[in-house]
Order: sequence, then C-alpha cells, then structure tokens
Amino acid sequence: MSAMLTAIYARYSTDRQRETSVDDQFNVCEKRALSEGWSVIATYCDNGVSGSIPVGNRPGGADLLADSRYTVLIVEGLDRLSRDIAEQETIVRRLEFRDIRIIGVADGYDSEMSGKMIHRGMRGIINQIYLDDLRYKTHRGMSGQVERGLHIGGTSYGYTSVEVQGGYDLTINEDQAKWVRWAFKQYRDGMGYRAIAHELNRLRVPSPRSSTWAISTIYGSPKKGSGILNNDLYRGLYIWNRSKWVKNPDTGKRTRVERPESEWKRFERPDLQIIPDDLWNAVKRRQRDKSITRTPGKPPGTLLAGILRCGICGAPYVAVNSTKYGCSHKHDRGTCDSHLIRRDATDTALIDAARNTLMSEEAIQAMQKAAREYLNEQKTDDTTQKRLQALEREIAKLTDAIAQMGLSDALRTRLVTTEAEKRELQDQIQELPEDLPMMIPRMVERYKALLDNLPEVFKGSPQTTRQALADLFGEVRIVQDGETIFAECQNLYGQVLGVSKCGSGGWI
Repeated sequence: MSAMLTAIYARYSTDRQRETSVDDQFNVCEKRALSEGWSVIATYCDNGVSGSIPVGNRPGGADLLADSRYTVLIVEGLDRLSRDIAEQETIVRRLEFRDIRIIGVADGYDSEMSGKMIHRGMRGIINQIYLDDLRYKTHRGMSGQVERGLHIGGTSYGYTSVEVQGGYDLTINEDQAKWVRWAFKQYRDGMGYRAIAHELNRLRVPSPRSSTWAISTIYGSPKKGSGILNNDLYRGLYIWNRSKWVKNPDTGKRTRVERPESEWKRFERPDLQIIPDDLWNAVKRRQRDKSITRTPGKPPGTLLAGILRCGICGAPYVAVNSTKYGCSHKHDRGTCDSHLIRRDATDTALIDAARNTLMSEEAIQAMQKAAREYLNEQKTDDTTQKRLQALEREIAKLTDAIAQMGLSDALRTRLVTTEAEKRELQDQIQELPEDLPMMIPRMVERYKALLDNLPEVFKGSPQTTRQALADLFGEVRIVQDGETIFAECQNLYGQVLGVSKCGSGGWI
C-alpha cells in the first residue's frame, strides 16, 4: 500500500511568537507523518497572521485549500487553522467533506476518531475564549497606556510619534502644523474645501499619505472626527476608544463601528494644541452654516457616472455641476489639466454613437465573427488541451498502480479527484454555446430597447442602467486632440468606438 499523501499547515500570529515558530510546527508535524509512514508532499504557512482571519483570506491558507493532491492534513493544533469557532467548524467540515483526514498533533485531534465532534467543539470553544480574552487584555493594556498619558493608535498629520519611557507619545511637527493652521485660517476666511485642497496641491505641500490632497482629506467627517478640519487633537483634546473594528461574519472583512459616546475617553493635552480655541470655534460655526456648507461626495444621479474616464490621468469623470462632467482629480485635487465637457452633449453623442455604430449591421457581423473566434480559441486552447492530456496520463498511471498494488485510500481519492477535474474541463468546453454568434442579434435588440426607453428605465433603476451601458461601451476615455475633445471606447467585443469628433464648442 502506498504512503498517504500529506500536507502540513503552520501559522504564527504576532503575540509572543516569532518566525522560528513555523519551523517548530513543521518539525512536530513532520515527525508525526514520519511515524505513520506518510509522505509529505506540500507545506504551507502564514507568518504574522491572526487566527481570527479566515483561512481562505490568508496567502498560505488559500493555497492549502486550492491544493487537491493531499489526503491527510497535519497541523500542530486546530487553533492553527482558526481560533474563531465558526470559521474553524466551517473549514474543518469543508476539508473533511473532501475526504481529507485532519490531524492535530498537540491537541490530539483526529478526524477519524470517535467523538471527534465533541473534541472539536471543545477545542473550538477554548480557542474562541482565548481569542476573546486576548482582545480584552489588548484593549485593557491600551487603555492603561492612555491613562498613563501615552499615545495609542496612528499618528495624525501635524505630529510625530516619539519613543518615551513605557511606550510612545506625540510631539508637534511644526513643518506640518503650519499647514494645519493655514487650512483652518483659509476656511475661516471663506475658502472652500476644494479650493484648499487645490491650493495645497499647487504649492506641492506633502499630504498625510504622501499623495495629493483631496476634499475628503480636508473635510473628512465631523461626526467621526476625521479630516483636517475635524481633528479634536488640534485643539488639545485627545479622544480614545471612539470606534472599534468588527469582523463581518459573511465576508470576513473588518468594519469600523463607532462606539457610544459614553465609552469615549477624553484627555486634555494642551501640549499638543495646534489650533487656538477662537480659530477652532470659528471654523465650527462656518461648518454648521447650512447655507454655505454642503457635504461633498454626493453628486446628483447622472447617466454616465462611473463609465467615463479621463484620458490624461485615468481618473473617473464625474458630474461637477448640473451641466458639466469633469475629471475627479482635477475637480477634487486640482492635479489634472483635463477639460470640462457638457453633460447633455456627451450623453447624446454617446447614445447616438451606440445606436448608429454599435447597433449597426456591420457591428453585429463583427461581434458574430468575434464570437466564432472565441469559440474556436476555447476549443483549441493549448493550455486546456495540455492539461486534459496530462490528466489522462495521470489516470492511466493511477489505474496501473491500482492493478499492481490494489486500491488504497490514497489512490482511490487521487483517482476520483483527477477524473473529476477531467470531467470539469470537458464540461467547460462542451458548455460553450454553439449558437453564441446567433445570440448576438437578440442581445442587440435588448440594448436597442434600453436605448429607446432610456429616460424611463434610468429613472426606475439607475444603477442597473449604468451597468448595462458600461457593458455596452466598456471603458470610455475622454481624449483631447488639439482643440477637439472626443470619446473613445472599446466594448466587450473588442470594437473601438470613436464618437464623432466634436469641436470644443460642442463639448466644453
């Protein structure tokens, strides 16, 4: 009987562990495999990764799940897979559904033993308690640091983090603080968020993220205390525990959630005050004046939102007012030399081009030709054909091995997996619709109906309409050639659409 094909997975986080921890885990797992006479064919690891992160979202974990060769997985303990009880149960069930035996060397788990559900459940509870306890202790430690007058968290623009006894604190960075004062004064004196960002970019002032200044950098959110004009630290008030990060159970991604104001911790830090009280209060009064302040980032609905792109910098074209589209980088940051274009002229030109060019008989024939070429390419794709041939050779070898040595669990599993992959590739080829070229005219008719009833359809479902137009046009780039501004796009079928060139008077 041949050796069981084995994979080893190791992980270490950042709490009291180091990179050699992975080597230690590999050694323990390899010894177990050696004692059983199993063959280790793959090792996977994730360094510095928390056990709360889903396995599929880790580089090594994703490769582990994608590998279909092994029939035994050895880990130091189930907590290496996950410390989250729900994630652990999901991933273990998924692996065991694939007939993969799971061995936990340190915690004694074996998916073939009786009572494995109870064992796994208890280990999951212990691991979850550890994770919750770790969060609590981490938060408690951070709270203690703040109580002792130290700084926890990122460094705001205008400050520099310095190491002090017991941790880290902040000190004012005067090279940045002078621009904070400048922005506050300009806003107090009537300049808008956008104008401030433009001027800072014009003056080539380094931004907080070493990029360019945008409206969001200046405005942020008064409610969340984000943005240059809303940072309470600038008035000497340090607020901690304002928010927390919560993992979405469906996506595994962390989301920032605001805590109740009663949980905030406030500390007076006059040594860190950059903005005097009178200037701070003047800015707050102007922000509260609804007649002059509008929350940025909420343009009215537009037909081509998200479809037009700047031909100079690649940024999206957005509605800059009720009549014009413009490059978002030029509008928000002032860092692009592109021109504004009329919304009504642009919409009309593109829709007419779609009717006259993309929907023409010549276009339909071109799309049908592209569809036929696509079908032929898929059927004669060298990569697919070579993989099929490799699978057939592997199946033949496995069959010979079974005839000589008998049907072991490893050989049976490998044969089933290989045959399943072969069938999947064959199905992919067979599922390609032979009548795809003949489907093109019907698809075009649906687009024609959309264009003919565009105002009503857009009013009822703007997002769906924009997506349909995006599928039709592909990426639309606004390009300038001398005094002429025009749009060009390449749709999903490879056709290049050059909108009738309009003089500057027709578009700007």
